Amino acid sequence: MNVALDTNRYRDLSEGDEAVVRLLEEADGIFLPLIVIGELRAGFALGRKGRENEATLQRFLIKPGVEVLNPGDVTTRIYASLFRQLRQQGTPIPTNDIWIAAIVLEHDLVLCSRDEHFVYLPQLNIV
Repeated sequence: MNVALDTNRYRDLSEGDEAVVRLLEEADGIFLPLIVIGELRAGFALGRKGRENEATLQRFLIKPGVEVLNPGDVTTRIYASLFRQLRQQGTPIPTNDIWIAAIVLEHDLVLCSRDEHFVYLPQLNIV
């Protein structure tokens, strides 16, 4: 299974959450959407341990099997479709999470997240 980490589950991993650690140990590949990295760095900029958190992130990103996913043209098309779907359903979610969902769907990944609003996108596989 190829897993994409959402921001909250990366934080959980950083804090040693055993469920996340086990999941990633069993994963074939671990992916971080660029949007997640942006959210993490925004949090680092506001926190007191910015340099330490950045160093931890850098060590994680160079591990074998970890890959950063950048949005591209296909991502924008999926984003637009998800945006329309959510608007028609009357179930908007945060913009960054639509981008994350679009990248996850584009690459046929399983999303590891605690955000309950992703259930509004039943096409997503979520753990």
